[in-house]
Amino acid sequence: MKKLASSFLGGYKKYPTKAIQFGEGNFLRAFVDWQIHQMNKKGLFNGNVTIIQPLPNGRVDKLANQDYLYTVLLEGKINGKNLQTHEIVTSVNSGLDPYKDYDAYLKLAEDENIRFIFSNTTEAGIAYHEGDTLSDRPPVSYPAKLTALLYHRFKAEKKGFYIIPCELIESNGKQLKKIVNRYAKEWNLEESFIKWLETENTFCSSLVDRIVPGYPKDREEALWNEWGYEDTSAVKAEPFLIWVIEGPKELEEELPLKKTGLNVIVTEDLKPYRDRKVYLLNGPHTTMACLARLAGIKTVGEVMEDRDFYHFIDREMYEEIIPSLDLPKEELTSYASGIQERFRNPYMEHQLDSIALNSVSKYSARLLPTLQKHIERFHKIPTRIVLALSGLLAIYGKQENTQAKAIDMPEILKTFSEAYKSEQYVSVILANESLWGTDLTKIDGLCEQTEKGLKLIEKEGVRKAVQIVNEGAMTFEK
Repeated sequence: MKKLASSFLGGYKKYPTKAIQFGEGNFLRAFVDWQIHQMNKKGLFNGNVTIIQPLPNGRVDKLANQDYLYTVLLEGKINGKNLQTHEIVTSVNSGLDPYKDYDAYLKLAEDENIRFIFSNTTEAGIAYHEGDTLSDRPPVSYPAKLTALLYHRFKAEKKGFYIIPCELIESNGKQLKKIVNRYAKEWNLEESFIKWLETENTFCSSLVDRIVPGYPKDREEALWNEWGYEDTSAVKAEPFLIWVIEGPKELEEELPLKKTGLNVIVTEDLKPYRDRKVYLLNGPHTTMACLARLAGIKTVGEVMEDRDFYHFIDREMYEEIIPSLDLPKEELTSYASGIQERFRNPYMEHQLDSIALNSVSKYSARLLPTLQKHIERFHKIPTRIVLALSGLLAIYGKQENTQAKAIDMPEILKTFSEAYKSEQYVSVILANESLWGTDLTKIDGLCEQTEKGLKLIEKEGVRKAVQIVNEGAMTFEK
């Protein structure tokens, strides 16, 4: 069988690079690059992407083997109807590994056709890394790499960029800009560069929403036979998407996604959209990864078909998350119902292991704010959100657990592993501000109830713990 390559298509229009993308993972390729492909098909953008591999170990070389072509498989319900389509995406021009060719990476800054920078380096990616310098080739962190690129752009006397991160952290554009400015000052770069950062570049916070389970490994040969070619970089996604970008109105003209008919909103304030999505969709996802994996459950769909875990997630959404959000209840309940329909998508096998990547930062971003708001508003600890924290500690403490593997940064895994040896494991971990952004032991009763949940999971098993919560036999009063 032929492998997917440019020759297989028999010729197609290639456009100049107009966007740099940090991250070559499944999500960006099925979200940003897919949307750029849709704009190009309608002649509205006429630009492609150059992908930057943000870590030493990545898949740029694998994409190069297919001439940066790949298939996006859409399966699910849209407007109440089942949809199954596949399409070869041609919007990626090339990829660069800055660890192998840093000069080529910096040279991108000299291309005045490039107007956009997108990224998805996980929630842990937009972070300051002490010790990064301008002379590093490359620096460790994504913000430091970006600062070096921007400085090269400034020295080349070119226009700035629209910088639109897709990482699921609050105010991602503002956070990224803050760290870039910090590096600029620490590196003693010119005041004129710092002014250029402010006046010539637009950092836009954004909110992304599309469930992307990734490579359809279980069906690869059947799909290859159906398509007539072999594609080892195919990506499966749901048809639904929304992209909310906090930025100037003129962005709609430079990036005409909305004109393409895509569900994209440019707004002055994305917080209401973010809160609804991050807490009501991503929050339950993280709870599933922290608990259901310990019961041997592999996918989101399996959670929704499991009587115990479905009831647990349903009550978390309606009794703990929705009451903590500052949006109309009717709107939230309707949105939650739609999310559960997406969770049940029969075509999706959304692996909990993929959701579990960097669970500590995800818990901090997706569940911790709800926990804190719930306590503030109702003066009691939300049982299900805390049991998810107990499950996280169970997985990260006992890292040899093959059924539910901890998947995170090496330094974070080391922190948990060392703390697990202590008799005060729970309090040591919860007090670690570098993990959570705050000392969680200061929340009255949280440490005791997290430990109570952890002991129950370790003694009776996670299913029994979930059943006890479902029966209302475990409540955490503040």
